[in-house]
Amino acid sequence: MICDKVRPHHLARKAILYVRQSSTHQVLHNRESSALQYAMQDRLTALGWSEIEVIDDDLGRSAAGGVQRAGFERMVAEVCLGKVGAVCAREVSHFARNSRDWQQLIEMCRVVDTGRSGNHLCAEAR
Repeated sequence: MICDKVRPHHLARKAILYVRQSSTHQVLHNRESSALQYAMQDRLTALGWSEIEVIDDDLGRSAAGGVQRAGFERMVAEVCLGKVGAVCAREVSHFARNSRDWQQLIEMCRVVDTGRSGNHLCAEAR
């Protein structure tokens, strides 16, 4: 099923799948979560993306406090440059735990018309 919120101009740009777990313990012992997150590539493909970049640099890094997350920062930079048609994560809490980071990503997606989602890509894509 193709979502009516995914437009040709979204598909002309790459999609980013952001994969993250908060701790090394989760990465090592909660492998089902990782598998489900990586499987979101199939959803993006089904929606029509041929170029999907998986950013998993932040596996094992908390989104709380002042922890630097190079993957998240790279994703935001790519969105700001208008190179991204959609950002996706299995759960939106994987993007950011604090309002500032979350709002920055959402606002940049709105400005450059990038679709964004957590659990279901079409739930929030615009």
